[in-house]
Amino acid sequence: MLDSKTIALTKKLVARPSITPDDAGCQAIITAALEKLGFKCTDMPFGSTSNLWASRGAGTPHFVFAGHTDVVPPGDLALWESDPFTPTIRDGILYGRGVADMKGGIAAMMVAVEDFVTKNPDHKGTISFLITSDEEGPAHDGTKKVLVELQQRGITMDWCIVGEPGSQQCLCDTLKLGARGSLTGTLVFTGKQGHVGYPHKANNPIHATLNTLHDLAHIKLDEPSADFPASSLQITNIKSGVGAENVIPETLYAQFNVRFAPGITPEEIKAKATQTLSAQGLPYTLAWQQGGEPFLSHRGALTEACIGAVQKVMSYDPQFSNVGGTSDARFIVKTGCETVEIGLISESIHAVNEHANCADLDNLTRVYLEVLNRLMV
Repeated sequence: MLDSKTIALTKKLVARPSITPDDAGCQAIITAALEKLGFKCTDMPFGSTSNLWASRGAGTPHFVFAGHTDVVPPGDLALWESDPFTPTIRDGILYGRGVADMKGGIAAMMVAVEDFVTKNPDHKGTISFLITSDEEGPAHDGTKKVLVELQQRGITMDWCIVGEPGSQQCLCDTLKLGARGSLTGTLVFTGKQGHVGYPHKANNPIHATLNTLHDLAHIKLDEPSADFPASSLQITNIKSGVGAENVIPETLYAQFNVRFAPGITPEEIKAKATQTLSAQGLPYTLAWQQGGEPFLSHRGALTEACIGAVQKVMSYDPQFSNVGGTSDARFIVKTGCETVEIGLISESIHAVNEHANCADLDNLTRVYLEVLNRLMV
């Protein structure tokens, strides 16, 4: 239905240009709706980040929906078929920045909870929302700090659904329990500049490092496991030259990123990379930057409820995959909370003309509602 509650709420949120870390009033909309359902809403701002913690009920089990209202910038507006912050439906598909990542997921959570609470006003345990505006950015002042505050207040969580768009081909065809970590290396090789007509008087860093960079790209870090593919090193940037075709450059800049599973440590990755780089003769510098840490949630009642909900609503079995980017689930898993990422299709996220099928928005609401029915009645 193109006028469903989930679609209407998604459009309302997408119309707010909440480019990270600006919430742009999204959480005020969420708060107003949840307070009508009896949720106690608490703002937890840190720095320029808006965070919302909302809870209804008491005691255990404690079920949490987590998400973010911030979005990435839309980029070149001329490439969009419609304004990114004017939600537009064409042929049953809703377009706009943040529709899939992840305002549509938040809307589905909220409508599912509204339906559930209306039918089960005295549900067992506690239902909560953890919403931040600092997921697409550095993620320093969002979920990570809220969890510290909750710990200080003695609040623990049993189950958490993170509504990230991880589906691949069909809605909820993929459940995600973890993610690989991220480690970036920045290299600068130093040769000797000179005239191309006198190569013997120069030392070309491009020629000198080609084989080494090839070996680095094919370095074997570990073996695949049941939960993760083998860790992967990808060279992401190479730059050299002075802008003239007759000058051998002095330096070559290269950058690579490693996505690694929990079975290998950053220190082991650094050692293997350094060993490979030592095979070439040019002096070099190598700086490392740690991104997200790898994580993997345990499988329990929430995982089983998500599987059953997808089977009932979508009539197929979801698969497990931990590829792709990371999310705030990496912070939540550390608390011991069973955490599952389940949401919309990821195909258009961070892209021009981001979108979601309207039918998927409504079906995601049904999946979330079914999970609540299986765990909180």
